[in-house]
Order: sequence, then C-alpha cells, then structure tokens
Amino acid sequence: MVMAVCSRVLLHRATHGFVFSSRAVPAFSSPFLSRAHRLEPTDDELYQRTTMSVLQKEAGNGILINSYSSAGFNIDNNTVFGPCAVLPPAVLQWNVGTFKDITEESVSLFHMLEPKIEILVLGTGTRLERINPSVLALLKRKGIAVEVQDTPNACATFNFLASERRVVAAGLIPPSVSTALFSQK
Repeated sequence: MVMAVCSRVLLHRATHGFVFSSRAVPAFSSPFLSRAHRLEPTDDELYQRTTMSVLQKEAGNGILINSYSSAGFNIDNNTVFGPCAVLPPAVLQWNVGTFKDITEESVSLFHMLEPKIEILVLGTGTRLERINPSVLALLKRKGIAVEVQDTPNACATFNFLASERRVVAAGLIPPSVSTALFSQK
C-alpha cells in the first residue's frame, strides 16, 4: 500500500515538471543557474563589460614616510609642508600647530574613515608630549588603538605597521630643526 502511494506521488510529480533522480535537481531549470552558462551579448542587460584601471603593477607596501624635516615630510617622494594626516591612500594637511591643538575635533577625521583604522600613530613633534585624556578616551570608545610618540619614532612606527599591511593612520607634527632628518639624494 505504501509503495503504491509513493509511486503514485512520484508519477504525479514527474508529470508536473519534477524529475526524480539520485542527484538533487532544482524544480525549474534555467541556463542562468548553471555554472557552464556564459553570458553573451544577446543576453541584453545581463551582459555588461567591466573595466578596471591598474594603479600599481605590483602590490606595494602602501604609503611610506621617506623623511621628515622641520618644514614637513617627504611621503612617497611627495613633499608635504606642515602637520599632516596620513590616511592611506591619502595624505592631508592637518590643522594643528602643536600637541595642544590635538583635540576631539581634530581627531574626528580618523574615526570617521572606512575601513576603520586599527591603530592611530600620533607624532607630537620633537618630544613625546601628553595628549588630552578626553581625546584618548574618544578614540578608545571608537575602537582605535593610539600610539603617541615623538615624530621621529612615530614615522618609524607608521612605516613598520604599514609594511605589515595593518590598517594604520598617522597624525604628524614636524619636529624642530635639531632632530630633523633630511633624505640624501
């Protein structure tokens, strides 16, 4: 009795477009669900060409700080005058004069970026200086680790983290003349 009911159900399904086999097959067959189907120009809107511009032929290490001076920085052989925000792949002027100007407003640029920054390296000039605790607390709430250093060490730390392909940014204030390192060309 059970066999008769099962065979009747299978026959009923077979007549309505279902096929019973040992392999699982979708209830409807479409060439667009097949891996072997290739889109052709006759497929109207489904056929769209994709274009791509190659910016770098080889994968590089991203942005690197080549040198610094009391006037600014040499970043990827481009001169940047004054304080800067290094946000790979961009370098922007940063509107701070001294470490005292690093406020919640001046670091807002760093926590609004996508993809989210893992580590923010702050270079405070010639010497390591204390940053306002409210600024550090804001960045911690946003999930950004902060490394505060003097600018020469901050440049080295940024280069190291960037070479490891970490999602890192830097806010750098140029050091005074006495500790400036000039690139020799």
